[in-house]
Amino acid sequence: MKKIQSCIALIISGIAVLPSMAMAFCPPDYPEKGVLGTHLEHPDLANGHAPLDKIIDEGRRLFTAQFNKCDGIGRPATTGGGVKREATQPMFIRTSSPETNSCAGCHAQPFVGGSGEFVTNAFILAQRLDPVTESVSNQFSNERNTLGMHGAGAIEMVAREMTYDLRAQAAALPDGEHTISSKGIDFKIVKENGEVTYSEGIRKDLMVRPFAQSGNIASIRHFTIDAMNHHHGMQAEERFDLFAGKNFESDHDEDGVHRELSIGDITALTVFQAALPVPTQVLPESHEERVAIRQGKRLFKEIGCASCHKPKLVLSSPLFSEPSPLNAVHTFNDVSQSIVWDMTSEGPSPRLGRDRKGNVVVRAYTDLKLHNLCDDESRLDAIRFYCNETLDQDRQAHGDKPGREFFLTRKLWDVGSSAPYGHRGDITTITEAILYHGGEGRVSRDNFENLPPVKQKKVVDFLKSLQVVENN
Repeated sequence: MKKIQSCIALIISGIAVLPSMAMAFCPPDYPEKGVLGTHLEHPDLANGHAPLDKIIDEGRRLFTAQFNKCDGIGRPATTGGGVKREATQPMFIRTSSPETNSCAGCHAQPFVGGSGEFVTNAFILAQRLDPVTESVSNQFSNERNTLGMHGAGAIEMVAREMTYDLRAQAAALPDGEHTISSKGIDFKIVKENGEVTYSEGIRKDLMVRPFAQSGNIASIRHFTIDAMNHHHGMQAEERFDLFAGKNFESDHDEDGVHRELSIGDITALTVFQAALPVPTQVLPESHEERVAIRQGKRLFKEIGCASCHKPKLVLSSPLFSEPSPLNAVHTFNDVSQSIVWDMTSEGPSPRLGRDRKGNVVVRAYTDLKLHNLCDDESRLDAIRFYCNETLDQDRQAHGDKPGREFFLTRKLWDVGSSAPYGHRGDITTITEAILYHGGEGRVSRDNFENLPPVKQKKVVDFLKSLQVVENN
């Protein structure tokens, strides 16, 4: 397939946009076609040009589509990190990927957009290897279970507000050691010569990154672009074709398919995930069981679990806006072409609610902070479920504690629907997930262990009541 020889460039937030090629394609005489269909164009979706439900429907169509080679699945001439390589590697491989045809192939439990079983695990960092690896050893990758995306829009907006807040506080402080706080969550920092040179629980740039278990990704859009390339070998034009320095290539992975995913395609995928229903609490009909669950919630707080798994985070605004102004230059960020909606009144339900004071609350049971759950006991081979990685994956060390031991506090608002547990998905019960805590979670873990069995069950039953429910 010949590459595009010329283009009329439009400039959107510093990114040159190639002219539309209406359909993904295979050779003209090929008996099958791609499933992607006509590309979506971001200007046609933004600033009220398309209703929210239409954008969500288009995003769901793309999220559940079974992509094929005519759509551009596979990346023969690039790694999963986008680095050029010889086009000699397998089209599909379970470890270094691509390894799936559909987003919903992994994000399916209990509904589309949700979490995944152990069999859907991804081998993070293996996608960057050239040549690929067939090994599942932790020397080559961090094996990660698939997390659910329900409530992701609210989580991103909490993270954005916290980022602005923390950065503003840090900028106003003199050099020295400080504790800064946002939404009741404290972070220790050190400033030298006007710059943050050390931080705990967050990177030194003070960007709250709520996606990926290592806390590496700040926005749903960034997550989506990474995932489409990593798992499907389908490359977004805003990063791979149009980003400065790429010479405006339209087939960066050299698979013969130009413009695999438009800016509008990524927008629709992002909006679909951002608008997924928020998890909620499902209570039994029995009065006695309801009372036990309420008691379990109180015990959860009393034993210290709520110090990291914050029961609620308050949003200053109920609005979600796409794209994020915090997106990096290789991820679309032109806020003059935004899609905005009220997460308390628009989109699929259940939606965000308000507390008695009228505050918009995100009942996610997380602090969006990196913590270390490792100590001498939890590092023992028999129970090292949270201390078994060897690769830092861009996580910074904290003193003598290596970056590989730090993980983002797990959101528990869907824990009743998202078994198995742990970053590798190799923990089968909530009880085990609690008892394998060490390090910063040691005191809470021991408090739980010391409860009588009847009270332990109340804590677990409370957690099991936090679920993803079908859109109603």
